[in-house]
Amino acid sequence: MNLVNMKIGDIMTKKSIQRKRMMLYFIDATDEIIDDEGIAGVTLRKVADKAGYNSATIYNYFENLDHLIFFAAMRHIKDYGYALNSYISDAKNAMDIFLKVWECFCDYVYDKPEIYNAIFFPNLEKHFEEYIEEYYKLFPEDIVEVGSNITTMLLKRDITKRGETTVLSCVKEGYIRSDDGEKLNHMTLLIFEGMLKRVLRGTISYDDARNNTMDYIKHIVRGLLIKDYDFYY
Repeated sequence: MNLVNMKIGDIMTKKSIQRKRMMLYFIDATDEIIDDEGIAGVTLRKVADKAGYNSATIYNYFENLDHLIFFAAMRHIKDYGYALNSYISDAKNAMDIFLKVWECFCDYVYDKPEIYNAIFFPNLEKHFEEYIEEYYKLFPEDIVEVGSNITTMLLKRDITKRGETTVLSCVKEGYIRSDDGEKLNHMTLLIFEGMLKRVLRGTISYDDARNNTMDYIKHIVRGLLIKDYDFYY
């Protein structure tokens, strides 16, 4: 590598570091506002004031307010990822893992419904996968290592693909038919989406949402099982 290329490389590295630092100023400011006022309280002006910049500067790093909120919300996935380790630590098979992953998911999502609604059902201009890729490229330290399959699940582009990972393991271990795998994934996601909307509206409590979701998922599983499985309680 010649001296010119080395200098260009140094400049690019410095620009990347500066870009990440600036984005963090705005993401941290957004996070603080969410903690104090909820996502509905986040505005570009509030974020800019808290970060110490003008509103126009934000557009140098984010497409719009939804893009910024999505990035602020994404850092919470890490908490869920770390918790998965303890939830699945005593799992004996793929079906245990499938249900325990859902238990962990319910506990974290329904506890912070606005945050996870912003992650899984964002109002973004480009395809969802492009934002996920952009986020982890900028913040690779937020990638959580759980197990090969579970870590892969966390990096999937959308919520449907994430659900498929644990369902396919249940198919491979012979708990459900291959043809029923997609049904199981879609039905559980429909239950989750409907329950999340109720939590956001305040028409159901965290505990009831969590318990009802798990009861409904287990009911679906019972109807699809093709070999013995002892449900844990």
